[in-house]
Amino acid sequence: MSQDSLVAHASTVIEAGRADVWRALTDPAALRQWMMGADVASDWRAGSPITWKGEFQGKRFEDRGSVLEAVPEKLLRYTHFSPMSGKPDEPANYHTVTITLAGTDWTEVTLAQDNNTTEDARRESERNWMAMLGGLKRHVEGTK
Repeated sequence: MSQDSLVAHASTVIEAGRADVWRALTDPAALRQWMMGADVASDWRAGSPITWKGEFQGKRFEDRGSVLEAVPEKLLRYTHFSPMSGKPDEPANYHTVTITLAGTDWTEVTLAQDNNTTEDARRESERNWMAMLGGLKRHVEGTK
């Protein structure tokens, strides 16, 4: 199976404009509401670090990555590594997450996460991202 086929995909449509969705993707207080309670820190500029800290299934975590590209209200692309994966912290073990926003009165959010090592890992990533995008949708639509 090729690496290209191991990209996880998730999407949702949010009944709000792209500015509201972008705010929820980049504001630490908003992120905490829909990203499983994680504290996310970054200035969201290309080359800047990102950290995710929190607790997942009773275990503390501190994930890391960096912003690759940030075009407000259109595109957010970053790397992500979780020490909980048990893999060494090296570039080959990082995912790239790409989030695109489209629409005007509503926003279509499309997400892709590459570098899933197996089909099961890809499916699990898709399940996790669909759940998180559902939380993003509920958060944004609930704050309008």
